Amino acid sequence: EAAADVITDELGPLAVWVNNAMTTVFGRVDDVSAAEIERTTAVTYLGQVNGTLAALRRMKPQGSGRIVNVGSSLAFVGIPLQAAYCGAKFACRGFTQSVRAELLAEGSPVTISMVHLPAVDTPQFDWCESKMDAPARPVPPIYRPEQAADAIVAAAEDGRRSDVLGSWNRMIVSLASVAPGVVGHFSADTGIDAQQADGTDRKRESNLYAPVDDDHDVGMRGRFADEANGVMTPAFVRSLPGTAATLVSSVGSSLADRVRQVRTNLSR
Repeated sequence: EAAADVITDELGPLAVWVNNAMTTVFGRVDDVSAAEIERTTAVTYLGQVNGTLAALRRMKPQGSGRIVNVGSSLAFVGIPLQAAYCGAKFACRGFTQSVRAELLAEGSPVTISMVHLPAVDTPQFDWCESKMDAPARPVPPIYRPEQAADAIVAAAEDGRRSDVLGSWNRMIVSLASVAPGVVGHFSADTGIDAQQADGTDRKRESNLYAPVDDDHDVGMRGRFADEANGVMTPAFVRSLPGTAATLVSSVGSSLADRVRQVRTNLSR
């Protein structure tokens, strides 16, 4: 509310409001406390709720405005080591869809959009809380922060309902909608190793409860710039044959699950 007041006092009516607050805890859910999950949810989910409410209170009376909530491919697909973050992003997606439906029902000119990002090379992997022994890393393919910004600006300009950034992520999200069992096995087989870099994680500050960059600007990029070319990154291209083999194996595992379920039902 205070931020919105400052903006309107100094710059005039709100035209665009982007919600992108986040923090998380990397680690198996057994190693994460309820308080840490609650804090992740308060920042990542309720941060978007509070921002949306502040924007709506000003945009609806003025009869204009665009809200853009930043989601993730992990708002569609839950992966290991990210239970707290996935839960919060799933919640953001449901909240945004409900608010959009209300605005449509009212015939409001205010729009709310959601841009679902892939892995982006930002500093989050160096300062979010981690329970892992290895350093946290984004799951390839990795994208540059500028690409995320371009997608957010596009949503602010045209008020599109939803956008998933990245061809690979669009494929995974689509596959999850028709074959969730396959994606579940694929995530289980690949998600743990893909989120851990080589080496041992150094002791570092965590931003779970307080910012760690109040007195200095670390910039928008992380330490994975050499890999941040999306699906055109050479290492990602070289990994595709192995990825395809894992997908085939995941199909087999999912089919085996169905067979076991059928046999169990028939034996009752």
